Amino acid sequence: MKKIFYILLLIYSTALFFTACSSDDTNIETEIIEEESLTAETILNVSYGENSQQVYDIYLPAGRTSDKTKIIVLVHGGGWTSGDKADMEYFIPTLQLLHPNHAIVNINYVLASTSVPIIHAFPYQFLDVGLVIDQIINQKEDLQVLPEFGLIGTSAGAHISLMYDYVYDTNNVVKMVADIVGPTDFTDPFYSENPLFNILLDVLIDENVYVNNIDLAELTSPAFQVSFSSSPTILFYGNEDPLVPLSNGNLLKYNLSEASITNSYTVYEGGHGNWDEASLLDLQLQLSNFIDTHLPIEE
Repeated sequence: MKKIFYILLLIYSTALFFTACSSDDTNIETEIIEEESLTAETILNVSYGENSQQVYDIYLPAGRTSDKTKIIVLVHGGGWTSGDKADMEYFIPTLQLLHPNHAIVNINYVLASTSVPIIHAFPYQFLDVGLVIDQIINQKEDLQVLPEFGLIGTSAGAHISLMYDYVYDTNNVVKMVADIVGPTDFTDPFYSENPLFNILLDVLIDENVYVNNIDLAELTSPAFQVSFSSSPTILFYGNEDPLVPLSNGNLLKYNLSEASITNSYTVYEGGHGNWDEASLLDLQLQLSNFIDTHLPIEE
C-alpha cells in the first residue's frame, strides 16, 4: 500500500492604495512580511502527556497563518494494542502535495495491553485524540494554525477517530472524518459470536468508567453514536475483509444518512485495505475532494 501512494505522488508531480507612511500601512506590510517569513517546519515526537507513547509529529506548511491553516490528523491502526504513527507516514507526501497549505499531525496513542497491569483502550484512546487537539488549540498562535481539524483513521484508528468525533468533540472543532476499514459495530455477530473477540473487548474497555452502562459493546461502537452533530464522514471498505465485516460499513452508512449527515461510502474488491492500484488511486482522489469540500483553505 505504501508503494502505491508513492506512485500517486509521482502521478501528481506531472493592488493596495497607500498614502504617505500611515501606521495602518506599516502594520499591513509587517503582517505580510511575517507571513512570508514562515517556512515549512517539521517537529517530531511532540509530547502531549506523561506516557512515553503520548507523542505526535507535526508538519507545518510554509506561509501558514492562524486564520487559514487547518489541520489534518492521522490516526494509525493496529487492533488498539499495536501499531505506530510510522504506519501512517506513507500518507504524508501525497497530502503535502495535494493539500500544501494544510498542517498535518500524525499521532501515537497509549496502546492497550493484556499483560499485568492491564492497560485499557477505551475511553483513553479516544481521549488521547482530544489531548492532542486541545494542545494544538492552546498553541495555535505559536504554531500559526487555525484549529479546525479533519481526522483520517485506518482500521482501529478509524474506529478511534469516529468515536472521538461522534462522542467527544463537544466544541465541534472536527469538520470531517475519513474511515478506512474501521470497525463500527461490536454487536455485529461477526464479533459478538467470536469468544476470542469478546475476551479482547473485556480487556479493551475500562468498565469502571462505563459503570452505569450494561451494553458496552454498543456504547463503544461508532455506528450507534451517530447524531445530528456528527461530522461529514467518508467511508472505504473491502468486500472480502477478514477483520471488519462489510455489514459494519453498511450500518454506519445507513445511520449517517438517517441522521442527515453528509457521507460517502465506497466498497472495493478485496480485503482489509490491500486493494488494487486503481482502487487506491480512487480512494486518494475521493479523500482529497472530501478534504477540499469539508476542510477547505480559504484564499
